[in-house]
Order: sequence, then C-alpha cells, then structure tokens
Amino acid sequence: MSPTFAAKGACVCGAVTVTTQSASPNAGACHCGTCRTWGGGPYLSTSCGTDVVFTGEEHISRYSSSNWAERGFCGLCGTHLFYRLKESGQHFVPCGVFGDTVPFELQRQVFIAEKPSFYTFSEETKEMTGAQIFALWRG
Repeated sequence: MSPTFAAKGACVCGAVTVTTQSASPNAGACHCGTCRTWGGGPYLSTSCGTDVVFTGEEHISRYSSSNWAERGFCGLCGTHLFYRLKESGQHFVPCGVFGDTVPFELQRQVFIAEKPSFYTFSEETKEMTGAQIFALWRG
C-alpha cells in the first residue's frame, strides 16, 4: 500500500476548503466523456478514500452524474472539488485543489479507450478501460 499524505486545499475563491489525512501521491487521469466535458480535458485526481472534510459545505453544489457517482463543485467560483463513489463514499479530489502540497506522480489512466488523440501524457502509466475500472470497483 502506498503512503498517504495529509493535505489541505481550497477552491479558487476560498469559500470551500478540503482537508484529508489520506491523499495518495499516485495521481490518475480519467478520460471518460463526462470528465472531459465537465472539465474540458482529462480529470487529474488523487484518491482520498472516505477521509475528506469540507468547510464551507453550504457552498458545495452536487451533481449526480451517474447511478454510481456524484461530482461536487463550489457553487460560487465553480472549482471542481470531488468525484465521489456513492456506494463506498470514496472521494477522488482534483490534484490542483491541493496546490503543491503533495508530491503527485501520474500513475494510472482510466477510460483509456475514450481518450481523444489530440493529447498524450509522456509518463508510463497503468492504463485501464472503462470495463476494467468498473470490474475493479465491483470487487
């Protein structure tokens, strides 16, 4: 199991803060169509498990983007705050929310079959299709 780090970050306007004791240094990129539409490109995030605390909760808008997950963002400035699996409560927080406080390394890419051809990462990563990631989540 990889080490985890304590990390704290905030949205652009500062109305919402995110604190965790278990940010993974292993960042991932999601290339699914929903993530690319939501953010204009791949969703670069880190797993924080269920150990995530938000302040300014009243400013968080939530969107149920599928039967299995919801997305959260600051209702004031629009900063993406999390992708959360409904069943397990696991949060994937955008790496950028934490600034430079965690030494992230790109380790995985999911929904790789949906990645458009106009960008490519230079890092060697584990690559998984949508079917493979769903199988992993189901256990």
